[in-house]
Amino acid sequence: MEYLSDRITIDAGLCNGKPTIRGLRITVGTIMEFLTAGDTKEEILEQYPDLEPEDINACMRFATQLMNRKYVIKETA
Repeated sequence: MEYLSDRITIDAGLCNGKPTIRGLRITVGTIMEFLTAGDTKEEILEQYPDLEPEDINACMRFATQLMNRKYVIKETA
């Protein structure tokens, strides 16, 4: 398991290698989908009692860091 931050982990054997929260079977993508659908942090925490408020903040920081990277689109054959 690789820690990308104190709360975001990647494990090839867990959730198909997608970034998860503290090694739980809850992906960063799942939390971001809830947030973009308009769910509040409180609603998410009710649905996932193993999460802590700092976990949701870590997901948002992780997504922001991904968007701050430089991307290049390459044409493939």
